[in-house]
Amino acid sequence: MNAPAPSETLRELLQGQGPLLFLTGAGVSAESGLATFRGPGGHWEGRNPMELATPEAFASDPLTVWRFYAWRREQAAAAAPNPAHLAIASFQRAREDAALVTQNVDGLHERAGSRRVVRLHGSLWRLRCMRDGEETDDTRADLGPLPPRCACGALLRPGVVWFGEPLPEDALAEATSAARAARVVVVAGTSSLVYPAAGLPRIASDAGAFVVEVNPEPTPLSDLADERIEGPAGVVLPRLVEAAGIPTGRTA
Repeated sequence: MNAPAPSETLRELLQGQGPLLFLTGAGVSAESGLATFRGPGGHWEGRNPMELATPEAFASDPLTVWRFYAWRREQAAAAAPNPAHLAIASFQRAREDAALVTQNVDGLHERAGSRRVVRLHGSLWRLRCMRDGEETDDTRADLGPLPPRCACGALLRPGVVWFGEPLPEDALAEATSAARAARVVVVAGTSSLVYPAAGLPRIASDAGAFVVEVNPEPTPLSDLADERIEGPAGVVLPRLVEAAGIPTGRTA
């Protein structure tokens, strides 16, 4: 698919000095075959999120909640990072000042090679003990009998942010700091509807950043963006890597 080339202004900014910030949403992982949430065929089509993604739902019926999240883990494990994930990882390998803040919980950024990832909404691959709140990584494709339990005997829950829960304070603080420091912010694959993540580009813009939106469709962010590149992230982001003069490809 064709997409507009980045402007000369953006090229110069990408080749220059100053912190970069990438903010990604479900649209980036949709290009790896994972469903988004609100669009056609999304996770919430035909489902009630209040019955699957709230603390109250888990307290009432942990098995049903876990069946949904076990399915999501299986889908994420079967997916592969796409050119958008790899492009961001290329930026991060080349530039220590390239920050990544994501709303995604699927782990594809990490599998693409990104090592500095601020996860605003947590991770499918972390489990939290309901007794003491301790979180552990668990990347097994099969968790065994559902719902899983901690070694202490308490229920485990997915380490993600549910409706009605605040974002992790440390992740939000790190994301806000990155937004205020950024010279260029690239917002890719997000509907820009979910706050507080949707407020980060405004914070960056108010601090003087050049805001770029990468999305096939207009969003509430479009009027704020200094530049809008219409197209899928998997097409556009590799072009930004090229414009910046950064080598592409995965490293071991």
